[in-house]
Amino acid sequence: MLSISDRVKSLKGSPIRRLTPFATAAKKRGIHVYHLNIGQPDIPTPASFMEGVRNAKIDVLSYSPAMGIAETIDAMVGYYAELGISLTRDDVIVTIGGSEAFCFALQATCNPGDEVLIPEPFYPNYMGHSIMNGNRVVPIRTRIEDGFHLPPMNEIERLITPKTKAILFSNPSNPTGVGYTHAEIEGLVKLALKHGLYVISDEPYRELMYEGEATSIMSFPEASQHAILVDSISKRLSACGARIGCLATRNKDVHAAVNKLCQIRLSPPTFEQLGLVAFLKDKNHKRDIAGIVRKFHARRDTLFDALQTIPGVVCRKPEGAFYIFVQFPQIDDSEAFAKYLLTDFETGGETVMVAPGADFYATPGRGTNEVRVAYVLEEPKLVRAVEVLKAGLATYVEEKAGVAAR
Repeated sequence: MLSISDRVKSLKGSPIRRLTPFATAAKKRGIHVYHLNIGQPDIPTPASFMEGVRNAKIDVLSYSPAMGIAETIDAMVGYYAELGISLTRDDVIVTIGGSEAFCFALQATCNPGDEVLIPEPFYPNYMGHSIMNGNRVVPIRTRIEDGFHLPPMNEIERLITPKTKAILFSNPSNPTGVGYTHAEIEGLVKLALKHGLYVISDEPYRELMYEGEATSIMSFPEASQHAILVDSISKRLSACGARIGCLATRNKDVHAAVNKLCQIRLSPPTFEQLGLVAFLKDKNHKRDIAGIVRKFHARRDTLFDALQTIPGVVCRKPEGAFYIFVQFPQIDDSEAFAKYLLTDFETGGETVMVAPGADFYATPGRGTNEVRVAYVLEEPKLVRAVEVLKAGLATYVEEKAGVAAR
């Protein structure tokens, strides 16, 4: 009998995209949906990037080299040098977005049955790719009351077993926006050195820090054989559709292993690599990134202040990225609530879409009263979206109470 694989059966799908059919149906009914569910900025992609794509002198759109165009790799090395991260062209591999980079990192370092430690809540695709790679995710529990910072290192160390192979995290974090301190990253490095683990650091939001600076895993020379940097241009350039990322490692065995994976998948996109080269060659590229960061900083403050007007809300102001993880104690099923906003609620012809919190966790039962909110809209739209969210929450609680009383 024909059937699909058990690995795929165990996948839940994305909590960020799973409710999209309900949003589409709402729009067909004439309802305006404020999208706070997905990390897709509305900020224009820098002009120099787009011009690099348009002006590419290509007669035959052939395969690009498996590990990326040499000019792109050199441009990336120069970009990291500007940040004080010393890499060579032999350390960097161009990938199809950051997702392929951390997928390759897991495939290159972990065998089926190995365990990966990940602070939760975490980006759901970490779980998806771990499942597809046959790995078990072991969650490092963090708390909203602590701003989702890491627990003491001795608590993390107790999670390490003979099966543990890697520690994976994003910094600053998707979905919480927490920016781990230098001491926190250093603590993870010490654990990796002590127990012989890889440290996979996903850093696409590096510049999007509003409190302090993000510490890169590549800043620790003692971890040169343990550290794997995963990156993407999607967020800092507002170029999610470009699908250009990279994996950087000074470990030659890991680099060679990822090279094999690159050859199997053939090549990363050509036009987008040339767009990135044009952007990084532009003398104003730092200014463009700084402008994007300023916009998100202002949006963070606006959204956080607006959320404080919702009765009972629990959240902490994040240090970076463009997400706030929000707890609503008055609900017990965040997916049902998010779906309700799209199917059964509107005010003034408007509603809002958020990402349910439970699927950002590996621990059953966690996140059921939490949602992720992305501040990817202009500030007036964020304020209005929170007004709609506040009204939707009140109506949802009232209707549930009415049903319970019957």
